[in-house]
Amino acid sequence: MSVPTVFVPAVSVPAASAPTVSVRVGTAIDVCAIALLSALMHERSSVGDLADRLRSELDRYSPGGKLPSSRALVERFGVSPVTVSRALARLSAEGLVVTRPGAGAFRAEPRDAGPAVGDTSWQEVALSADAASELVPRTVDASGVLVSLAVPPPGVVEFNGGYLHPSLQPERAMAAALSRAGRRPGAWARPPIDGLPELREWFARSVGGAVTAAEVLVTSGGQSALTTALRALAPPGAPVLVESPTYPGMLAIARAAGLRPVPVPVDRDGVRPALLADAFRATGARVFVCQPLFQNPTGAVLAPARRGEVLRIARDAGAFVVEDDFVRRLVHEDAGPLPRPLAADDPDGVVVHVCSLTKATSPSFRVGALAARGPVLERLRAIQVVDTFFVPRPLQEAALELVGSPAWPRHLRVLSADLRGRRDAMAAALRLHLPELALPHVPSGGYQLWVRLPDGTDESALLAAALRAGVALTPGRPYFSAEPPAAHLRLSFAAVAGTAEITEGVRRLRTACAETGVTAGPV
Repeated sequence: MSVPTVFVPAVSVPAASAPTVSVRVGTAIDVCAIALLSALMHERSSVGDLADRLRSELDRYSPGGKLPSSRALVERFGVSPVTVSRALARLSAEGLVVTRPGAGAFRAEPRDAGPAVGDTSWQEVALSADAASELVPRTVDASGVLVSLAVPPPGVVEFNGGYLHPSLQPERAMAAALSRAGRRPGAWARPPIDGLPELREWFARSVGGAVTAAEVLVTSGGQSALTTALRALAPPGAPVLVESPTYPGMLAIARAAGLRPVPVPVDRDGVRPALLADAFRATGARVFVCQPLFQNPTGAVLAPARRGEVLRIARDAGAFVVEDDFVRRLVHEDAGPLPRPLAADDPDGVVVHVCSLTKATSPSFRVGALAARGPVLERLRAIQVVDTFFVPRPLQEAALELVGSPAWPRHLRVLSADLRGRRDAMAAALRLHLPELALPHVPSGGYQLWVRLPDGTDESALLAAALRAGVALTPGRPYFSAEPPAAHLRLSFAAVAGTAEITEGVRRLRTACAETGVTAGPV
């Protein structure tokens, strides 16, 4: 039997949080659908109206007083029981009404004003009481790190990010790895203190050279590994040599431990050996922290001729080199063969190697490693045990599943190509729209560009203007442990959605530069 066709005009149904829906119908079923949609809209409106009426009448009841029954409300307001139930649920969510199954609805008791505000000013004295006796007063300042961790408001281009955009993360591969890891026998049991043997073996192979699994500790990401290394190698009050500029998170670790960062300048070929030797002689430092591959923020790679020289200088000074190999897996498609980690060419235990899976996966996939040779390994192990016990076994199992899956090399290949495209897009946009900003080096790895601003630029004013224009930036000042030679910006191209957003972000940066006088005028 055929259904008679009923033609009605297009109906536009507005919704509070959805675009207009246009429906053109041609059957009796379609007419029913429109009727149902209209009923649902009326129901939503009725719930809101009833909630408003009941809210305005609550003063008639004393706290704890019982409201009329649902049946009485249905009869009084001419609405359905469902409407009454939903209106009462809304008032309950607002804390105005308490519903008790089988008993009814009651006006809620007045909320307490809250506990009295205490006087915590005594803590200022307590937290500073020991400063006079410390050779180097400890300062716990996370501002340099928070700049890169802060999530900008919606619609703001994220040039300040330090991690991959979700579209670049291997989310499906990580989810599959976590699922498989959870089904492994003993996945929730206590892991070995040093880490799962298979994962330590994988990290040892990644470092290369003569490094073995017995010389590797699994850590909760790179930041945790750096913290352990600095606490193990330098006592409070000691100097620690650092590259200049360098990663603010490492400077924060050093200062929080009561260490004194001493800067050693970096050029496009990495740390300058002659200045490194001078710094060791002048300070008596026993630790040098460096990023030989795609240094943060400059992107510099330690030149082949300098690698052996840096190790020799440290060895002659009786010092350790903490090698932060944080972005080896963020190499760009056009990079060519990468140099081995310094630890792979160090038979004497000078290098304490730090690496992590986090940058190439997700900020929440916090699995890393420390590799060291000799008695220092036992001190690193002891400090890590005291601080964290061990890395959760399910996360270690998931890391093993991920790096052992076919999806892992595929992800790295796709990521390599994508990062190269983003880097080229940002460099081209800067040269086209902001030639006033100096871009001395375009790296073949990592996730950022380091630009020098014209002399006299006020970094803080530019950052504020950029945020008003809709782009979040990372200032250069936190990357220097002493007075910076000039104003800089670190611009990340990995935390944005794609090349179109990079181009738009540079356009907005141009607007901010024009507002603050960095450039001659608008785009």
